[in-house]
Amino acid sequence: MIIDWPHFTPWSALAGGGLIGLAAALLLTGLGRIAGISGIFAGLLQPFAAENRWRWAFFLGLLFSPWLLRTLRPGQPAFPDADITAPGQWLLLLVAGVLVGYGTRMANGCTSGHGVCGLARLSPRSLVAVLVFMGSAMLTVALLRHLPGGVS
Repeated sequence: MIIDWPHFTPWSALAGGGLIGLAAALLLTGLGRIAGISGIFAGLLQPFAAENRWRWAFFLGLLFSPWLLRTLRPGQPAFPDADITAPGQWLLLLVAGVLVGYGTRMANGCTSGHGVCGLARLSPRSLVAVLVFMGSAMLTVALLRHLPGGVS
């Protein structure tokens, strides 16, 4: 793997990671809740849940953070050099999204919940989940890159 050094920004990555950790710690110490995105979003799907206020605040904070960044740094793009496109197959993307959502519910959490919050709490279930999804990702990359006809 070649790192594109002019676009490698370790300080902003470190700051972003620190903010994620701070948000997770504040939610855990302030409300006793875990900052797993799939669990927070699933709670929003229950319209009259007692805890929807903090869930909406957290979720809207995620949605509006790029706008806040643009406001604080005028003239700077929120996502530099990001050319995000999803060509063509919307049905395939929709099915993939549903499968990911179903998988996170089966695993009792998503990568953020298990990787950031679960490991920080020394959860054995989260350790197993992280090992499984990281191992699956590494195996997928290895197969795609090294099998005939794979991507480079």
